[in-house]
Amino acid sequence: MKIVQIDYGAGNVKNIQFAFERFGYLPKLTSDIDEIREADKVIFPGVGEASNAMDKLKKSGLDRIIPALKQPVLGICLGMQLLCELTEENSTTGLGVFPLQVKRFSNAVKVPQIGWNKIYGLKSQLFDAISENEYMYLVHSYYVPLCEETIARCDYELPYSAAIKRDNFYGVQFHPEKSSAAGEQLLKNFLAL
Repeated sequence: MKIVQIDYGAGNVKNIQFAFERFGYLPKLTSDIDEIREADKVIFPGVGEASNAMDKLKKSGLDRIIPALKQPVLGICLGMQLLCELTEENSTTGLGVFPLQVKRFSNAVKVPQIGWNKIYGLKSQLFDAISENEYMYLVHSYYVPLCEETIARCDYELPYSAAIKRDNFYGVQFHPEKSSAAGEQLLKNFLAL
C-alpha cells in the first residue's frame, strides 16, 4: 500500500510518520503531484496558521490537486480546517471540499483548547473498535460547527465537529498521532478504508 503525507511546510509530519511506523508502514513525505495522485491513501496534516498554510498550498499548486483526489484522504487538525470553504482565521478561503465555515472559540474559554477531550457520536468505520467517549488529544483555537458531515463530536464551550466526512475525504480535529492507542486505531482504520 502506498501512503503519502502531503509536504507543504505546515504539518506535524514526524509524529505522524512515527505513528504509522509503529504498526509497520512508512508514509512517504512528498509534494510531488504525481506521487500524491498515485497514492492509495493520502494524509493531509496541518499545524500553524491558516492563511500562511494556504499560501504554501497555492505556491506549490497543491490547492488545485487536493480537492480532485479520488482515494481516501485524511485531513488532520489544520489540514481538516483547510479542507473547508472558509475559516475565520484571517478570513482565509480554504480548499472547498467541505462547504463549511470554520469558527473561532469565543474569549469566554481558554484558547487554544489544549489537551485531552472526549469524542462521541461516532458514525463512521473510521471509528471501528474505538469506544464512545474515548479521549483524543487536541490543540486548536478554531472549530467546525456541527453539520451534516459530522461523524464525531466533541465539547468545548459548545458541541462541535471532532471529525467530518464527505465522499472520500475525512477530517479529524484531534491529533491521532498523539492520541495513544485510540489514535493508532483510527490510523489503522483509515488504512483499511
